[in-house]
Amino acid sequence: MLKARPALLPLAVLFAVVLTGPAPLMALAEADVAEDAAPLTLGTEVIVPSLFAPLAEIDAAQADAPMAEASALVEVPPVVDGPTFLDTFEPAEEEAIPEVPSVAFEPAEPIVPPPVTPLTITLDWYLNPQHAALLVAREKGLFQRRGLEVTLISPADPNVPAKLLAAGRTDLALGRQPLLHLLVDQGMPLVRVATLIDTPLSGVVLRQSLLAEKTEASRDNGNGTEALRLGYTVQDSAALLESPLGSANGLPERIDLVDVNYAVRDAMHEDGLDGVVVHQRHLLPRQLADEGVLTQTLPLEEHGLPAHDGLILMANRDRLGSQRDAIRQLVAALEEATLWLLNHREAAWELITAAEPALDDPIMREAWEEIFPRLAQRPAAVDQGRYARFEQLLLEAGLVETNTPVERLAVDLGAPAS
Repeated sequence: MLKARPALLPLAVLFAVVLTGPAPLMALAEADVAEDAAPLTLGTEVIVPSLFAPLAEIDAAQADAPMAEASALVEVPPVVDGPTFLDTFEPAEEEAIPEVPSVAFEPAEPIVPPPVTPLTITLDWYLNPQHAALLVAREKGLFQRRGLEVTLISPADPNVPAKLLAAGRTDLALGRQPLLHLLVDQGMPLVRVATLIDTPLSGVVLRQSLLAEKTEASRDNGNGTEALRLGYTVQDSAALLESPLGSANGLPERIDLVDVNYAVRDAMHEDGLDGVVVHQRHLLPRQLADEGVLTQTLPLEEHGLPAHDGLILMANRDRLGSQRDAIRQLVAALEEATLWLLNHREAAWELITAAEPALDDPIMREAWEEIFPRLAQRPAAVDQGRYARFEQLLLEAGLVETNTPVERLAVDLGAPAS
């Protein structure tokens, strides 16, 4: 008779208790009382595998035995009614299963875009290289980054931008410092808020050698009756040339001015016109040369006209209070664009022509070379002495009736409030 393995005896006893009920338990109790009773022995060998050990760790004898023999070694317990061990098992506190987060069935709140302030800028003329800072700021997203939506509009008439601005039909307009002085004296609520070109761009474009011929003819006649017939586009051209400010400009004393509006090039093809006064002297001479008309240009700042800002951005003074923050952001974008222009000259031109293919021609490229060094590096800054001197000269020449203070002519939106 085989003896039970000592290590497995407790489990064997447990199974015997479970399978046979309380009788064996009482027998065991009696055996404990009767110390002299014979030792309990089993008639067969019982092998109970560990409930938590893998099959590979079962005793070799059991693993090698056929499944039928192994199953015969263990008596399958009958189904017992009532709760079982697994029903009453509670895992340890540290082994508690974490709660599964609930699923959100409602859609996420939409992201509200930041508010955008629209601004309309009416140009002084059609797009050309002198508008480089505006184009670069637009194409590089500098306006958008500051919450602005800027629209550039080319006017059908060079006299329209300032009038639209005064009537509140555009937010900003481009012009020139001399024009600003004249319009403010006429009662228009205009004020300069930025400078794009801080040197004069005006000039008199004459037919080649015509100035010398007119001057000599006037001197030979002795009475100065030989007049120079010039076309002009906007009122500040006519006013400055008719004033005593133009007396030192080297031109004949008599000048007949003809309003040619936008038809400057067509006017130069007429036999009766000796020249034109323009505010984009970097464009017209090359355009006329390609059409067979040779010219010479007189820069007005070299012939009696004081230094002034060649291209400025004007706002409506009556509406400036509500637009101050937006315009300040726009001027900051122009400064950033100008600094980038100065650092990336060729890349800037490629960016401009890609955005505006009409500018990609030899005439505009040549004009770009002339305009580039004239870009105002500090668009917000105001040269108050320059504006005060120019206003005084216009007053003395009789072109304005009152002396307008500088603060009503130009403001620096970047300066701290006093």
